[in-house]
Amino acid sequence: MKAMPWNWTCLLSHLLMVGMGSSTLLPQQPPLLPQKRSFVTFRGEPAESFNHLVVDERTGHIYVGAVNRIYKLSSDLKVLVTHQTGPDEDNPKCYPPRIVQTCNEPLTTTNNVNKMLLIDYKENRLIACGSLYQGICKLLRLEDLFKLGEPFHKKEHYLSGVNESGSVFGVIVSYNNLDDKLFIATAVDGKPEYFPTISSRKLTKNSEADGMFAYVFHDEFVASMIKIPSDTFTVIPDFDIYYVYGFSSGNFVYFLTLQPEMVSPPGSTTKEQVYTSKLVRLCKEDTAFNSYVEVPIGCERGGVEYRLLQAAYLSKAGAVLARTLGVHPEDDLLFTVFSKGQKRKMKSLDESALCLFILKQINDRIKERLQSCYRGEGTLDLAWLKVKDIPCSSAVSPGRASGPGWHGVET
Repeated sequence: MKAMPWNWTCLLSHLLMVGMGSSTLLPQQPPLLPQKRSFVTFRGEPAESFNHLVVDERTGHIYVGAVNRIYKLSSDLKVLVTHQTGPDEDNPKCYPPRIVQTCNEPLTTTNNVNKMLLIDYKENRLIACGSLYQGICKLLRLEDLFKLGEPFHKKEHYLSGVNESGSVFGVIVSYNNLDDKLFIATAVDGKPEYFPTISSRKLTKNSEADGMFAYVFHDEFVASMIKIPSDTFTVIPDFDIYYVYGFSSGNFVYFLTLQPEMVSPPGSTTKEQVYTSKLVRLCKEDTAFNSYVEVPIGCERGGVEYRLLQAAYLSKAGAVLARTLGVHPEDDLLFTVFSKGQKRKMKSLDESALCLFILKQINDRIKERLQSCYRGEGTLDLAWLKVKDIPCSSAVSPGRASGPGWHGVET
């Protein structure tokens, strides 16, 4: 979003930086004496890599997504159940997948790389998405990993893409008397015609229901999704949005992303590609995705910028940290790890920073920017509309704006 200079320096009073030999903002604690500890271990199949891990907060059971397998472990890492997900005959050019219709492309034995693990607590099931067959998902019973359903007949059933390195994050929004919603965000790997980069799907009680993973809303003109326009790839051929983390808080769903963009270095007439870390926010109840907004996020200390997001986690402040930051113990804090620079997407660099953001302050800054846009100030700098530069338009009321991505955002 142009004309939104996020002055991260002014946030340093609420920023925790560690790992660079500098002092932290946490109270000094007495040094701990070294203690010998025993560790339990778990080993999968030989040469097997692990991709994702989730812990059932009610039972302590651990679910591990690996290549070709899903494991259920006890809290002391004993294997309780194993569910095989691959390999199988496939070709990434088969669309729809050959399990739906015959494919003329040569089929080869292909691994199924786990792309996402998500616990659906309300229905006691695990959503496990893989890279086979254009990225379909299984719904597995938590108790024994029995397959409850595996939707694959419709276009909207392919959620995660076939790119093994592409990122996928899902966030479940629960309701008492209605079907839940699954917000899912994925790298599209150059296939915007197949995959929306963000969408909200129906998460039906019946795992085999015909409407499982259908868009929450879809008509001829509007749907619960955002697709990257094909024209964007003419500007940046390898454009994609890489999702690092997703979560919900209050009335909103959030995703933390890395996105490429072309910039002109000072004094240069040529452009070079860099990566920008951005926070994306949507209203939970926005079925048309008009509330989509994204803002840059990063850290700075001593003139050094940390702009490449590596990892993130949402947690409550707790009593001790809340006193230090001047917030309530139940306030949401966003812990993030950034590496130095902007030119390499996920490659670990020599310097990194642990940065802490107060979510309420982020929302306050978003609100300020939205209000300035309602006054017609600046432009909408939306990465997935790279070929367009849409000016903000004056709005009659602060709850509605005329440009895409700015309608009905105050919830």
